Amino acid sequence: MTTLQFDPRLDLLLERVVEVPPALVWAAWTVPEHVKKWFTPVPWKTVDCEIDLCPGGIFRTVMRSPEGQEINNVGCFLEIVPHRKLVWTVERDTAPSPRIRTKRAAIGTTGSGSVRAGEKRSISSSPTPKR
Repeated sequence: MTTLQFDPRLDLLLERVVEVPPALVWAAWTVPEHVKKWFTPVPWKTVDCEIDLCPGGIFRTVMRSPEGQEINNVGCFLEIVPHRKLVWTVERDTAPSPRIRTKRAAIGTTGSGSVRAGEKRSISSSPTPKR
C-alpha cells in the first residue's frame, strides 16, 4: 500500500481492512453514485457528488443534515494513481472559518489478500479546481 506520512499535530488517519477486491474500493472512492452511498456519516446524507478524475479535476460533495441544512464541499484532485492512491483538496463553503484541507486515500493489499484502505486528512492550503 502507498504509505501515508502522518503528522499527529495536523493529521487524522483512518484505516480499515476489508474483504473486497481493490477495484471495488477504488470505485467506491471514484464513482459519484458509490460515493453518495457511504461518504457522509448517518444521519447525514450525501445528496450530490461531482468527480472529474484527473489532476486539477473537481471533487465536490453536498452533505445534508437531518434538519435539511446543506453543506457544499469542493476541492480538486492533486494526484491520481489508479487503484492505489488519490490526493485531493476540500473546502467547505459554510464553515465559520473556512480552511482548505488536503486528503489522501491509499489502497493496497495485505499478506492475506484483504484490502487495506486508508485516508489521511490534513490542514493546509492548496489549489482550486479547474472548471
